[in-house]
Amino acid sequence: MGNTVSCCVSPGGSPKITRQPDRIEDYQVNTDLSEDTGPYLQHISDREVPDDLALESNPSDHARPSTIFLSKSQTDVRDKRKSNHINHVSPGPLSKKYSSCSTIFIDDSTVSQPNLKSTIKCVTLAIYYHIKNRDSDRSLDIFDEKMHPLSREQVPDDYSRIDPEHKLIYRFVRTLFSAAQLTAECAIVTLVYLERLLTYAEMDICPCNWKRIVLGAILLASKVWDDQAVWNVDYCQILKDITVEDMNEMERHFLELLQFNINVPASVYAKYYFDLRSLADDNNLSFPLEPLSKERAQKLEAISRLCEDKYKDLSKAAIRRSFSADNLVGIRRSQAVIS
Repeated sequence: MGNTVSCCVSPGGSPKITRQPDRIEDYQVNTDLSEDTGPYLQHISDREVPDDLALESNPSDHARPSTIFLSKSQTDVRDKRKSNHINHVSPGPLSKKYSSCSTIFIDDSTVSQPNLKSTIKCVTLAIYYHIKNRDSDRSLDIFDEKMHPLSREQVPDDYSRIDPEHKLIYRFVRTLFSAAQLTAECAIVTLVYLERLLTYAEMDICPCNWKRIVLGAILLASKVWDDQAVWNVDYCQILKDITVEDMNEMERHFLELLQFNINVPASVYAKYYFDLRSLADDNNLSFPLEPLSKERAQKLEAISRLCEDKYKDLSKAAIRRSFSADNLVGIRRSQAVIS
């Protein structure tokens, strides 16, 4: 999936970055290897936390636990429903379209090809709830906008006390995605990295650091997901006043805080996509619906058949490449004829 990070970890110490590269694949990790025992390659499972703890605290690594943003948003959703019930507030006319026997409404957003505009709205709404319902204001200096401003405009004195509106977050993310021509899938991976950072580093996204954290997550997600990655210097063309050295330093810290774990399993990606759909339903963010026409039904059927054929070919190739003794049970062999 795009560019990946390759590193070797020694049991004696943490990786040391020799320089500040401009892209992820340029990272060079040095380790002290013993001449007597030879190189020691620690398996990734040895560096992971136990399953019980991982399932409880790392929803960005496993598909079973619920996403953090969805749980944080439920407080506001319950309060809003309770207030409407107590005050007898009418929900008003239904704006959502529902399918019937004669008409089926579908949207153009799928887990493999999400709608870009709707996905960005949902992702920024998730970030909004992260900031609004945060537990505290734990942060790091590298993400503090006062210490590392993104523009030459003076940062207000109350920058750390006023929560940003959802529109402000959406405008910031939309500008980056539009200028860098990033995809909707990249937005979902951005949210995965953001929640993974908050979990691993035990910090909060708050008014003083949300812009730099979101920028770091987008920077990393664009390099991991897209084959034609955007260089750090390209982001400096979008944010005119930020330096490439600052981008490199922030990216290096982001990777270190993630413990260089940039892998996003398909099950985790799918979980975040459907939780974002649930978030949209709870907040009346409707995806664009259109009646299912005959031409579109034929197109969907053709795409489905194409995917089925593709996965069948991949599974056959995987069996040929990874043939093991476990598969020998079901194989018929002709008996030898001894004369």
